[in-house]
Amino acid sequence: MKAKNILKAVLTAAFAFVMVAALAGCGATQGSTDTASEGSSSAAASGDDKTIVVGASPSPHAEILAAAEDVLAEEGWTLEIVEYSDYIQPNVALEGGELDANYFQHNQYLENYNAENGTDLVNAANIHFEPMTLYAGKTASVDELPDGAQIAVPSDPSNEARALLVLEEQGIITLAEGAGLEATPNDIVDNPKNVQIVEAEAAALPRMLEDADMAVINGNYALSSGLDQSLVVATEQNPEAESTYPNCIAVRSGDEESEKTKALVSALTSDTVKQFIEENYGDAVVPCF
Repeated sequence: MKAKNILKAVLTAAFAFVMVAALAGCGATQGSTDTASEGSSSAAASGDDKTIVVGASPSPHAEILAAAEDVLAEEGWTLEIVEYSDYIQPNVALEGGELDANYFQHNQYLENYNAENGTDLVNAANIHFEPMTLYAGKTASVDELPDGAQIAVPSDPSNEARALLVLEEQGIITLAEGAGLEATPNDIVDNPKNVQIVEAEAAALPRMLEDADMAVINGNYALSSGLDQSLVVATEQNPEAESTYPNCIAVRSGDEESEKTKALVSALTSDTVKQFIEENYGDAVVPCF
């Protein structure tokens, strides 16, 4: 009987030790979970997001952004560049929150896009200017243009007006007085060579040179297509063009003064980026800072 009492006492003590150990273990696990949760909450509350996502045309915009990567890295930022081959999706993605900013368009295009789509994207900073350029296709010079020659131009309103003004500068057409930056083919009042204006999406213009006599092409698409600069017939001479058509950083309204926007603009207007533009693009891309 005495042996049974001793065994019972031993078992009771063992059970008590196991329970204490188990409770201690549960307490430690709960404590670790709370600490991890508090750490996550603190990180989220601090807004510790140091990645800037920017949509851009491949050339020169994405290349210029790449030149700014090291400048941003020195300030603790990571730059993520998303390339687009058209003029629509970068604004759709920005409006939808997929991007922090985009860099592909000039201010006039941005304003037209907002008016046509009911969006509220804004210019955070002007970065560079790209003159519109008239390239030779089947015909090498303005003097050689045949009657009924086909000249391709961008179909979006602001760039089409610029293209028509380039043709007017070269004496190919005459536009109605005051048409200016709102010009369309309907504003052509004199067309001595009966040229046909062929409207096409800006990205398609370099490929159309084989079939058109000439084409007025946006700088970024000319650069990304690797067009031979010996094909240049004329460049934009409108003195107001640089101030009217600067390529800009666009952001959602309200984000103009955000930390990301300020960091991005600061890097893109740095001496490092200015030097990169001047050394790599010559007269095709002109810094606005």
